[in-house]
Amino acid sequence: MTRPPTALPAQPSVQVIERIFQLLEVLASREEPVSLKEISERTGLHPSTAHRILNDLAIGRFVDRPEPGAYRLGLRLLELGNLVKARLSVRDTALGPMRELHKLIQQPVNLSVRQGDEIVYVERAYSERSGMQVVRAIGGRAPLHLTSVGKLFLADDDPQRVRAYAARTGLMGNTRNSITQLAVLERELAQCRRLGVARDNEELEPGVRCMAAGIYDDQGKLVAGLSISAPADRIDEDWLPKLQATAAQISAALGYRPPSA
Repeated sequence: MTRPPTALPAQPSVQVIERIFQLLEVLASREEPVSLKEISERTGLHPSTAHRILNDLAIGRFVDRPEPGAYRLGLRLLELGNLVKARLSVRDTALGPMRELHKLIQQPVNLSVRQGDEIVYVERAYSERSGMQVVRAIGGRAPLHLTSVGKLFLADDDPQRVRAYAARTGLMGNTRNSITQLAVLERELAQCRRLGVARDNEELEPGVRCMAAGIYDDQGKLVAGLSISAPADRIDEDWLPKLQATAAQISAALGYRPPSA
């Protein structure tokens, strides 16, 4: 009987990426710094090639050089790892309360996190049997200033970072309701800070309105946003306290304690 061929492990399509993987694996295998000579021997890379790539990784803080000619994994990897850990734990913690909220309001409930200048939808609770709904695709992205959750994250930034965001993105709009001027955005963010919630009034998509509340971790950091999206003529203000209570429940499960507690 002929056996099927063994599947080969997937290989990066760009050679330098494969070399980066090799270098990081060698550094990850040791607690102490690894010399360039040993790195070269274990990866099969010429010392000058390994040196060049490691120096580039050091610029991004993915690699540290504690002493000349020796390398170890950098703190940037720890920062990214903590982000992944936080997002995974938020998703797991949030799903049950999200489903309960969906049962109460019979509208989709979305969980989103920030990634750079966008929010990413990482989880949702909805029913395929419900009528007209606004269902966000998991993995979908949207600009911060056009979404309710994105405004929560911008409101959490200092004014300089908000201005930098506006300069980078140009505050491009999707609809006639989109906020495309910095002064208007700053007023909107001030209201978000005052009320503790954010809204999207047909700014991302015509005919769709949203409301959002923040989710905080045990360090008091805003790590995600919980939102309800619905057809503009069906959104109900009675949903807002339920949304806030659910976000607070998830935050408490993550170890968050309000400042007054």
